[in-house]
Amino acid sequence: MNVNQQPHMASPYGQPQPGYQGYPQSGYGGQHVPGGYPAPYAPYNGPASAYQPGPPQGYSPYASFPSKALAANLVSDLSSSSPLDLGMRGPPTSGAPPVSAAQAYSQFGQGDIQNGPPPLGAPPQSRPPVSQPYSQGAMNLSGPQPPYNQQFGAPPTSMQQMTTQMASMQVGSTVPSPAGPGYAPPTVSQPSVSAAYTPSAPSSFAPTSTVPTQPPSTEGTPQPYYGAPPQQPFPTAAPPFSAPGPTQPPGPPLASQQTFPQAPPPSQPPFSSAPPQVPPASYGGPPPPVQASHPRAAPPTSQPAAFPGGPPPTSTPTQYTGPPMQQPPVSQPSSFHSGPPPPPTSAAGFPPQGGAPPRPPHPGIQGPPLASQGPPMSQANHVAPPQPGMLAGPPVPGMAGPPPQPGMQGYPPQQNGAFGQVRGPQPGYAGPYPGQQSYGAAPPAQAPAPPAPKRLDPDSIPSPQASDIPPVQKTRHRIDPDAIPSPIQVIEDDKANKGSEPFVTGVRGQAPPLVTTNFHVKDQGNASPRFIRCTAYNIPCTSDMAKQSQVPLAAVIKPLATLPPDENSPYIVDHGESGPIRCNRCKAYMCPYMQFIEGGRRFQCGFCSCVTEVPPHYFQHLDHTGKRVDCYDRPELSLGSYEFLATVDYCKNNKIPQPPAFIFLIDVSYNAVKNGMVRIVCQELKTLLDYLPRENPDVQSNIRVGFATYNKVLHFYNVKASLAQPQMMVVSDVADMFVPLLDGFLVNVSESRVVIESLLDQIPDMFADTRETETVFGPVIQAGLEALKAADCAGKLFVFHTSLPIAEAPGKLKNREDKKLVGTDKEKSLFQPQVSFYANLAKECVAQGCCVDLFLFPNQYVDVATLGVVPTSTGGSVYKYTYFQAQSDQERFLNDLRKDIQKKVGFDAVMRVRTSTGIRATDFFGSFYMSNTTDVELAGLDCDKTVTVEFRHDDKLSEETGALMQCAVLYTSCSGQRRLRIHNMAVNCCAQLADLYRNCETDTIINFFAKYAYRCVLNNPTKNVRDSLVNQCAQILACYRKNCASPSSAGQLILPECMKLLPVYLNCVLKSDVLHPGADVSLDDRAYLRQLVSAMDVAESHVFFYPRLLPVHKLDVECDTLPVAIRDSEERLSKGGIYLLETGLNLFLWVGANAQQELLQNIFGTPAFGQIDSNMTSLPILDNPYSKRVREIVESFRAQRSRYMKLMVVKQEDKLELIFKHFLVEDKNNSGGASYVDFLCHMHKEIRQLLS
Repeated sequence: MNVNQQPHMASPYGQPQPGYQGYPQSGYGGQHVPGGYPAPYAPYNGPASAYQPGPPQGYSPYASFPSKALAANLVSDLSSSSPLDLGMRGPPTSGAPPVSAAQAYSQFGQGDIQNGPPPLGAPPQSRPPVSQPYSQGAMNLSGPQPPYNQQFGAPPTSMQQMTTQMASMQVGSTVPSPAGPGYAPPTVSQPSVSAAYTPSAPSSFAPTSTVPTQPPSTEGTPQPYYGAPPQQPFPTAAPPFSAPGPTQPPGPPLASQQTFPQAPPPSQPPFSSAPPQVPPASYGGPPPPVQASHPRAAPPTSQPAAFPGGPPPTSTPTQYTGPPMQQPPVSQPSSFHSGPPPPPTSAAGFPPQGGAPPRPPHPGIQGPPLASQGPPMSQANHVAPPQPGMLAGPPVPGMAGPPPQPGMQGYPPQQNGAFGQVRGPQPGYAGPYPGQQSYGAAPPAQAPAPPAPKRLDPDSIPSPQASDIPPVQKTRHRIDPDAIPSPIQVIEDDKANKGSEPFVTGVRGQAPPLVTTNFHVKDQGNASPRFIRCTAYNIPCTSDMAKQSQVPLAAVIKPLATLPPDENSPYIVDHGESGPIRCNRCKAYMCPYMQFIEGGRRFQCGFCSCVTEVPPHYFQHLDHTGKRVDCYDRPELSLGSYEFLATVDYCKNNKIPQPPAFIFLIDVSYNAVKNGMVRIVCQELKTLLDYLPRENPDVQSNIRVGFATYNKVLHFYNVKASLAQPQMMVVSDVADMFVPLLDGFLVNVSESRVVIESLLDQIPDMFADTRETETVFGPVIQAGLEALKAADCAGKLFVFHTSLPIAEAPGKLKNREDKKLVGTDKEKSLFQPQVSFYANLAKECVAQGCCVDLFLFPNQYVDVATLGVVPTSTGGSVYKYTYFQAQSDQERFLNDLRKDIQKKVGFDAVMRVRTSTGIRATDFFGSFYMSNTTDVELAGLDCDKTVTVEFRHDDKLSEETGALMQCAVLYTSCSGQRRLRIHNMAVNCCAQLADLYRNCETDTIINFFAKYAYRCVLNNPTKNVRDSLVNQCAQILACYRKNCASPSSAGQLILPECMKLLPVYLNCVLKSDVLHPGADVSLDDRAYLRQLVSAMDVAESHVFFYPRLLPVHKLDVECDTLPVAIRDSEERLSKGGIYLLETGLNLFLWVGANAQQELLQNIFGTPAFGQIDSNMTSLPILDNPYSKRVREIVESFRAQRSRYMKLMVVKQEDKLELIFKHFLVEDKNNSGGASYVDFLCHMHKEIRQLLS
């Protein structure tokens, strides 16, 4: 079932429409799309007439697609005693929060899904204050009562029950009921009042008003997922339930997603402490094994001993509880069907065999409201107006449950930790039933109330209203995507909470704002998060705890990160001839964690506790607190990051290094000349040589430069200043490479300017008529390396290369691209270099301080996995421009080249990470070379490169002292100065798992997981890598559930507050092209992305895995703020909108077919959708504020990334839309990657298996 492709509303008779669903169709398949990207992602299943202004008649907004198949073993799998509802809560906090505390789940408010843009002049919608007016009824507070609604439904007994509960992915908190742990309310075995169905009408067939042009969703064998048996789809795989649902009036969104039918359901009376007397009715549970239309009376399945006694651990509960269960399949009547069963077309719970067409529904039947599908209410006494096909008016007499016991009306409020203080009703929390006050108020009379005005409540998790949702969503799964954690909401909340105050680093173990938040850093003793981000800021005291939690302990370190203009670069400290002060034993550098003793004459090391003498020249007295009196005058005693000038002892061979050199090596084979690359590079270098990196902008750079060209042989150029014309020397013996000239190859730009320009003018003409197609590659790097050796300096090679090096020479490669190996155990060989030559060459380069940056312009397979070995081992970069076309790709290439040449870079670098006793650095990820287990060697280290370090325990840690790490990088600056850059970081240690889960950073964990997984593919099949990631993530969340969360039904998925986005982000990693490629993703692309991610920082990996999607049509040109981004799902797009999608490597501007003419005129200069040129790579410069603002946004996005993002304009229904949709990562993708909802349910199942 492909819920995430286009809105396949089932066609009435199950026949596929021509031209869709995998049938070959011209123009869509896998041919390459102009614009340098193969058109991956299978034929288009797009919305033919899916976008209609209103809901299609008779569609329930949650009616789902036909499923591919329903696994028999799922029935038993899900037949546990508790409803599988997905719940979430934050880690325990001590003490009860104040009454007015906002609920932690504001994260989800996506209430303003808008279909179509607002009028251009409309004022932006404002968010109302958190607290909504709440009409409070009689609160009965006798005895200790918990403050939230108790969310236990009856034990599930039938398939229908699950359907019902699945529709209400409730967000609420859970506690054991007073009836005894695990008890569910007694239920009455009668159909629900709201089942306004004609008794004989089976409801589960597509109505005849289905849009006929929609293809049915694929039927056939389900795709196996993550190692599950082939015929076992995810728990959410929703079989057809296209009963037309009532069109709901928009109501105010509601925090707990608790939308119930109007009458209190008879089968769910208020809690009573008596055991249930009547068998439960069908309110969510596994299907019984026989015809499912008559719910079987099952004995109550509560387990009294399920939870330990005593008050539950305090927590700020944030749970989204809704069972990811199967929906009733085609042959089964809906949960509300109370007449005779339909003829037994098949075994219970399965669609009829043999392709019998579904029977048309009874005319005029409106589908039943599902048990949780009434309009959401934020005031407990708001009752929905009667829905079509639903009984309005008072409850049917004789069907109400037993009366509530005194003091227990409704669900008892939960005590939040401390007894005594009971929370008042929270804004947006529903009462136990619609129409009944929260916390024990008597149910008011049922009178239809007008729908409340629609607004976005920060505390609410709105359910998409039928009228708001583009029809794409009408055919969605039952779990409401708005009821599960929203990345956008988390990002926006973090901006609101942490964006305004400076982040002061003096507090140990304080988690920083997210990478998506703009914030100012004040260094007060720990390194800025721009330099170091940790996966956890509170690490377990023992290795057993760490193993139990499975949370990776790692730091992503970006030693030379660029800081914003309003933050100071690290101060440079010069201790003169004697050099930096260090600990005698562990060699840690002086830092704020050193404790001065004996009046300041000695200091005790914070890392190893060894005591070291203070040199006389460094002595200073201590003040009354034991601090040195010059503490705040010395960066190394008061700051987290600073630099020391290194002495000769820190230099190679104990001599001061020469300034570095840049060598440009240009492929001049036929392809390189023909595609215009040679001319573009030569032209650009003439101006770029004025922008070589320098310490002081007013002084000329002292980097020397050299030039060579190559095809099957190498051409070196003598550009000595005294020459009138450059001289060319050819080396054809590529098997034994040497540099034929010592003097005149590396020169100073200002001295040799005239000769260099003459050379750059001549090269394109010299090779204009070349017929040489073969190239070498290994000897090219050897030549550059030899030149640097001869000049006795470090430096960087810029290699511009086009094709697989097949000419006879060292490092010759053959074409080994074999798509048949993808998905097999041999696939890993495709990521490994095919020869060992380049690994050995890389080792030589690192020893010399020779960093290699590779610019590739391939038209076919070039074996990036092998060619990239030298760049990724020397701290260099690989840039790839597939199908390079001068016209459309020149801008991107030149911007990358300019940035690459100008950026801050260090050479000949060695990095070591020291830690305090108890933990040590055990594993490293990134673009570097290691000759031993401790030193990370980088021939070059630029401001965009990160090194990720994993830590393991080797002893116990103490909560008092915490854990320390110090990253020291020794490097040569671009002026030739040897320096040490020091970054210090202190984190807390904890003996309680709850503290660990309260101080994690999900973005950093995902960055680590991606790097770990991408390295694993070198030695393991990708399927095993994916499975191990899912398993580790499940263990992390299961450990939290078991040890930190309040006891609750096993059917609830409970996530730690700071990790609630772990499933959605992990799913993005699992679906990425490296681990789960589509048919059209080339092996080179996968190898390229694998290398790229290995050195990414957290901000880049975040947008790479979860792209930013901005509704441009909601832009307010008057103010500087951006519109709030929307979630990466097709159902969030409006046909009348324009959206900008940023992936970190690409920018897409998606234009809806119904976008306003005025908007199109302002941005594209044409009012007609059809006249927009989808080949444009830059927006026209128009004289209106809208055009200016959109172009500013595009430029600001580009400025934030290390690589230039090419803009692609994607018109709705255009062939490029397939590429665009690949980045809508919450949806199912064409290569079989799960949607967010499906994956969340899969995670839940994994967690339950671990817990059971």
